[in-house]
Amino acid sequence: MFSAKLCCIKGFSSSRLLFLKLEAQCKSKPQKQVCKTVLKHFDAQYSEELGEQWRSARDVLLNPLSWQYGVLLNRFCDLTNLKQCLTELGHTNLLPQTHPESHSQTAPIPLQCFIHRDPVRIPTQNHHPGWLKQYYLLNAASLLPVLSLNVKEGEHVLDLCAAPGGKILAVLQTATPGLLHCNEVDQHRHDWLLKTLESYVPPTLRHLLSVTHLDGRSIGSMWPGAYDKVLVDAPCSNDRSWLYTPDTHQGEMWLKERTQLPLLQKELLCSALAAVRPGGVVVYSTCTMSQAENQSVVEAVLASYQGVELLELEQHLIDSLSDHFCFAHFHPSVGQLVIPQKGKTWGPMYVSRLRRIY
Repeated sequence: MFSAKLCCIKGFSSSRLLFLKLEAQCKSKPQKQVCKTVLKHFDAQYSEELGEQWRSARDVLLNPLSWQYGVLLNRFCDLTNLKQCLTELGHTNLLPQTHPESHSQTAPIPLQCFIHRDPVRIPTQNHHPGWLKQYYLLNAASLLPVLSLNVKEGEHVLDLCAAPGGKILAVLQTATPGLLHCNEVDQHRHDWLLKTLESYVPPTLRHLLSVTHLDGRSIGSMWPGAYDKVLVDAPCSNDRSWLYTPDTHQGEMWLKERTQLPLLQKELLCSALAAVRPGGVVVYSTCTMSQAENQSVVEAVLASYQGVELLELEQHLIDSLSDHFCFAHFHPSVGQLVIPQKGKTWGPMYVSRLRRIY
């Protein structure tokens, strides 16, 4: 942890020394144990759905020491020294940056997420009451849903499944919404979300936040048409974590639960569409490569929910990220899927964008 007094200058007193230290810590950590039951299931499913791309994605998922980490900077802190230190470590910004003087009051704030071509993981910062953390570590592909949502100043935004809070933080790095409603149904994750917000959001902005502990499937009927933008980062069979299920019995239980997830995901997406205003945008995302939880969910909702249209992700956004992310190619396309590959270990992350017409 870099304390408020020491800040990042002493934490990064020697960039090369820190790099070697981080590399040694990473290699000394005990290897995660793969659940063979889950791996067998993934092999059967993803070999069929992804073909050759599964082979390279499989290699990455089975080698956690190869995983890269994004460093999302918190614009509400002094970042001058931190950015310098990250640059010295070899990090670069995921997205192209514009000069501050070119921004109007309504222009989007450039999101700053630093990445490294190697699997370098800088230390996390501990929580201290009254002190804001400078950065948040994440899978950089998880920023794609936020970038696709494209929140503007003053908009009313709902994050239907908000914990642990990384995407909420990313939204606040790009704009200041008029309202940011963060919902999480799970009690443990809800508490985690509250702690995240306390650690990163300044008190002067907390009046913009509304944090609830509700079943997301009911929010559309409770606040119909109340939001300009809605994010549904749905509960899913998280490929990275499920592959390392602690034991075979737990893995078998999760695989049974996996068959029930698409119904829940459809209900959450329908709730989001009810909650957004006509003309508003809903972004649906997961961190799995499963077609049943991704394309099939969106296709089912498009077929059954009146007054909704599919929006393609903006091509300039895809182009700006293509040097770092590996996008799968599906025909027809009802979204974008980032697949982890060697040297580009970001993902899995599926994103689809919908607009409510009426």
